[in-house]
Amino acid sequence: MELIKKIKQTEAQAQQIIEQARAEVGATAEQGRDNRQRILEDAEQHRKKTVEAAVTQARSQALAEVEQLKSQAENDRRQMRDKVNPRMAQAVAKVMDYLRG
Repeated sequence: MELIKKIKQTEAQAQQIIEQARAEVGATAEQGRDNRQRILEDAEQHRKKTVEAAVTQARSQALAEVEQLKSQAENDRRQMRDKVNPRMAQAVAKVMDYLRG
């Protein structure tokens, strides 16, 4: 009788150990899933910040290039006017002489 009682007790203890191990495995798995989810969220936030920084940098570089191109275009127009103005006066004088007759 005593032996049967001990066997049943041992079986009950073994069952408790198995249930406890299952619970620990489940908790560990849940913890692993939570950690992976947190890591994924952190990586996504880092990616977004990196993309935003790249876009901001590209925008500022583009604006600087636009300003440089505008300045260059204005310089080109000014140079062209300076080249054309002396010839323009001559051309106008010729046309006026032709029209007068």
